[in-house]
Amino acid sequence: MNYAEMLIPFIGGLALFIYGMNIMAQGLQNAAGSKMKAILGALTQNKLRGIALGALVTAIVQSSSATTVMIVGFVNAGLMDLTQAMSVIMGANIGTTVTGWLVSSSEWAKMFSPATIAPLAVMVGVILSMTGKNNRKKEIASIIIGFGILFIGMGTMSASVAPLQESESFRSLFVTLGTNPLLGIFAGAFVTAIIQSSSASQGILLSLAASGLVPFNAAVYIIMGQNIGTCITALLSGIGASKTAKCVGYMHLMFNIVGTFIFSVLAILYFTVINPAMGSDIISQTEISAIHTAFNIGTTILMIPLFGTIIKLAKKINGVEEVEYVDESQLIHLDERILETPSLAVEGAKQESIRLGHIAADNLRCAVDALIQGDHEKIAEVKQREKVVDKVCDGISEYLIKLCFLQIGERENQMTTSLLNTISDMERVGDHAENIAELAEEMERAEIHFSPKAKEELERMTKTVIASYQNAISALESGDINFALKTAVLEEKVDDMEKELRVSHINRLSSAECNVNAGIHFLEMLGNLERISDHAMNIAQVVLNEHRPDKNYHKESFTKE
Repeated sequence: MNYAEMLIPFIGGLALFIYGMNIMAQGLQNAAGSKMKAILGALTQNKLRGIALGALVTAIVQSSSATTVMIVGFVNAGLMDLTQAMSVIMGANIGTTVTGWLVSSSEWAKMFSPATIAPLAVMVGVILSMTGKNNRKKEIASIIIGFGILFIGMGTMSASVAPLQESESFRSLFVTLGTNPLLGIFAGAFVTAIIQSSSASQGILLSLAASGLVPFNAAVYIIMGQNIGTCITALLSGIGASKTAKCVGYMHLMFNIVGTFIFSVLAILYFTVINPAMGSDIISQTEISAIHTAFNIGTTILMIPLFGTIIKLAKKINGVEEVEYVDESQLIHLDERILETPSLAVEGAKQESIRLGHIAADNLRCAVDALIQGDHEKIAEVKQREKVVDKVCDGISEYLIKLCFLQIGERENQMTTSLLNTISDMERVGDHAENIAELAEEMERAEIHFSPKAKEELERMTKTVIASYQNAISALESGDINFALKTAVLEEKVDDMEKELRVSHINRLSSAECNVNAGIHFLEMLGNLERISDHAMNIAQVVLNEHRPDKNYHKESFTKE
């Protein structure tokens, strides 16, 4: 028997299976698009909802490993806590069984046999891809093409290992795996850890089962081992993440080890005492899918009462403090792992941009206090925080640029472009805050003071400018057009005030009511405030643009309050 002739097509079939699975998963993610943000928003402390969510997301991305990697990223980015993560992990184990049912459908639905459906699916998908003029049709085409390639890969693998039915040594190997539970579990864990995909590992087992090579007991132990092996991806993904994020990998590992231990004991008792003959029977693909599903659902039910215990143990292993210090300059909502799901990565970038906006707002208030109230300590605080603004802005920019090179939907692409412009406006607000602090420093050094009238005017204008900017941030944060409309009204009000105060101040200068040097700084302050209001309007425009196609809002229709 020439094993090389079997190995080469088997590897090629496995590659097609993985490639098709990835194409189908990418198409599903793109089709979900902005709905993935709603899925993330549905996360609550409700365990059952979290489990259902984990199963749904895993069914979309076609890999529990990919889901747990995303969870590590979410926890590291502060978008998810460990309680939510634990429930999603449980659901991910259930969701990964979808691949098995998809493949085994060739047994219980003959019309879905690889030889029949795969070429037809690829043909339909290619035609749809070439003729489709919108992204929606192309995404559907990707799903269909991936589905077809997946089945072609499965058919190639099954055909390549068919000659092994005549190999007594290969049959003996599976008999050994079935009679030695530890060896069977290790084999499943090792192959899955190497491939780093439980779905791909499951595909290999299903292809061997299709050729009548796998006994019942060996399949059961291998399936349990696969669930342990898939944990390696989350553990590796935790490298470089926060201590809390590292807990995700340990939680996943503990969950599967405990489940494997319990069901291994039950399986050993069943195959040695209750029904020894069943262990040596050849298992079908459908039976593998049923056992995999039953095992994962059963483990989830058993582990729900141990929810809190697993989380506490994972925290203890990683030395997680109840309250972790967060450096304001660190990127909280961004993580490279989330780029695996672009639509959620866009949402993370939006949240980080909103955080940047709040930091810049704090710096603006601080700078105004430094100038008007003459607070010297505020000057140094503004300069220090400006470094934070620049660092966070650079980090978001790099992340958004990476997003631009990924396959994202049209809506997400527009949001990415808008956020690049938005963070630029926020960074400029930070620059103007620093300019104001420098004006305060110059006035303090030269012992220049504003007149009571000038102070009163500046306080009135700064209050309006800060309100304009704060409404813009609120509009971006909530998506509420009313905040954007308020920004527009306030921005026009600031423009009018700037003209009015400039004329008023020139009149004071001409009548010698104020110092010339103070007048120069006053006018510079007006200029900075007016430009901050302009940047606020640019930020609000993102929300206005989102609503314009539906409601046709125009700046000319804004009414002043």
